Amino acid sequence: MGEHYFAPRPDLPGRPRTVDLVLPDLHLRLETDRGMFSPERIDPGTRILLETVPAPPPAGHLLDLGCGYGPIALTMAARSPQASVLGVDVNERALERARVNAITAGLDNVKFSLPGEVDPGLRYAAIWSNPPIRIGKAPLHELLRTWLARLSPGGTAHLVVQRNLGSDSLQRWLIGQGWPTERVASRSAYRVLAVTARPEESDSA
Repeated sequence: MGEHYFAPRPDLPGRPRTVDLVLPDLHLRLETDRGMFSPERIDPGTRILLETVPAPPPAGHLLDLGCGYGPIALTMAARSPQASVLGVDVNERALERARVNAITAGLDNVKFSLPGEVDPGLRYAAIWSNPPIRIGKAPLHELLRTWLARLSPGGTAHLVVQRNLGSDSLQRWLIGQGWPTERVASRSAYRVLAVTARPEESDSA
């Protein structure tokens, strides 16, 4: 069932498998399991995000919000080896797989944590996310309000969202909340939104 991927401890019995993330600059074999997001293949939205976003900042703190078993965070870590990458998720089974995948990939500049374990004072030069749209509009908005407020001055978040799951309305909501937001890519019914730090947050930092 789809709701299991945002459960802290999915009650589905495990069924480990591997998937391949193949990008022009990277090939990762990732361990997955039941009860997490897109365990049988790299989600098309994730692939589109990774194929269209500009290179992440070379240093500083970078965030994958809703990391699952780690394809986005691990790509950030591989592309910016001097940066400190954090993947956060509520799904403990997915976090366990993500940690294994980081070790297998030889990436020691990435960590995976539950949201409550993260220092709220950290600021992020970039956030990449395939956000959990299916948790519902109110929880999603609260999630984005919490983490987008942690962008560094001048930082940018890239979010990939299906058009039929509300990418356009989400863009309008983000703009209404004060985050400058533009669509920077569109492919196969997915939209990639670039969200920059609120001007007042940049001015006060």
